Amino acid sequence: MADKRDYYEVLGLKKGASEDEIKSAFRKMAMKYHPDRNPGDKSAEEKFKEVNEAYSVLSDPDKKEKYDRFGFAGVDPNAGFGGGQGGFSGFGGTGFGGFEDIFNMFGGFGGSGFGGYTQSANAPRKGRDIEKHMNISFNEAVFGTTKKINLTKNVECETCHGTGAAPGTSKKTCPTCGGSGRVRTVQNTVFGQMQSERTCPDCGGTGQINETPCKDCGGTGRVRKTVSLNVDIPAGVDNDSVITLRGQGEPGYNGGPAGDLYIVLSVSRHEMFERRGDDLWLKVPITFSQAALGDDITIPGLKDKLICKVPAGTQPGTVLRLKGKGVPNVRTKAPGDIYVEVNIEVPTRLTSAQKELIRQFGESKSSEGYAKRKKFSDTLKDLFK
Repeated sequence: MADKRDYYEVLGLKKGASEDEIKSAFRKMAMKYHPDRNPGDKSAEEKFKEVNEAYSVLSDPDKKEKYDRFGFAGVDPNAGFGGGQGGFSGFGGTGFGGFEDIFNMFGGFGGSGFGGYTQSANAPRKGRDIEKHMNISFNEAVFGTTKKINLTKNVECETCHGTGAAPGTSKKTCPTCGGSGRVRTVQNTVFGQMQSERTCPDCGGTGQINETPCKDCGGTGRVRKTVSLNVDIPAGVDNDSVITLRGQGEPGYNGGPAGDLYIVLSVSRHEMFERRGDDLWLKVPITFSQAALGDDITIPGLKDKLICKVPAGTQPGTVLRLKGKGVPNVRTKAPGDIYVEVNIEVPTRLTSAQKELIRQFGESKSSEGYAKRKKFSDTLKDLFK
């Protein structure tokens, strides 16, 4: 994706542009680089494809939101972690097709002189994608799990099998438009004859007349239904990770494929660990004697308790590393590390005997053993010579 230009840049827009601004910019760019205006110009043809792709994403509210949040990874199926139902993946592709698709978004340019592209009323179209948020625990994210979800969505009507026509009947070709879904009109003007095209008023652009609609779905071919799905969550996912279930969105149109279901994860926090990518960070209080003399301290791990060696002379804020004890990477499965930040806790309640021992230690300890304190004292002396 490194050689791709930002979609807003392609259309000459700034991020956050409105729907009208996106449509206007697209019209301008499409007319500039259209093949009919640039015959034989391969560069213009590539720019036209680039404009087509950018518009197909930014004109779709769902895809635009995913692109704004995740960039190209949000709209490129190859940017995820594998396809197939239950796989871990980024968002779906842009889904743009040939040159005619770009004019279908506006219902065609009619007699504008750009090749007469018109929308195919019965062309297969992909169903709507669905996005759903899911909360999971810290351990479920680290070790992976399978979760069951209930989802209410449009599904294919079982009575008519998605045709919209009552059982035993079928839709008929619209006699007005001949099944094209479009009707053309010709007007005589001072500049000559001008052709224009519009949606067929009798079939609404579908190209078909449904004389006996299915009673269960009202002729739409789909009904609302709550379905249960199992979602396989791989080990190592994190906040805002996306699980893609291919074909689990809403049904397509005219034999087109079903949309996809995107599960956006929200992971709860751990009581002690702070997660940073595949690494875990932990703050551990130790005593003065442990820091001065060294010690083996017990800390939590992901599965069992772990032993962390504190070397003698450890200073406050020292970070110790336990390699390979962190979270498994969701792609490579290689584990991250655990980092232990030690903080020396000063006792607040001492007995008389303890105070005397500390006083004796302080009097007996040479200043040479405190490198930072000695440096501070030497600097102070230099300042006030």
